[in-house]
Amino acid sequence: MKTYYVYILQCSDNLTYTGVTNNISRRFEEHQKGLNKNCFTYKRRPLKLIFHQEFNDIEQAIFFEKKIKKWSAKKKYALAKGDYDLLQILSECRNATHSNYNPKN
Repeated sequence: MKTYYVYILQCSDNLTYTGVTNNISRRFEEHQKGLNKNCFTYKRRPLKLIFHQEFNDIEQAIFFEKKIKKWSAKKKYALAKGDYDLLQILSECRNATHSNYNPKN
């Protein structure tokens, strides 16, 4: 059975990069060496691998990657640090129109 990884890199400018691969060490090395000049990470090296999660199903890995790519940097760093309380707080809707903030409820 093949293993897939969703990973988050911290760039030298503290931006994050999220990707999916079937070989985490090879892919990190490719990013670190800057083999692709058009890659987001090319001008942001050196890089640091701050998070990775294993999947046995590529569809699940891609779904998770797409999900966390939409997250804020704060949420990604909370995930990387394993700070699930902060992750939950950052995930709460804070719009004034949300039902939790409706004074009629």
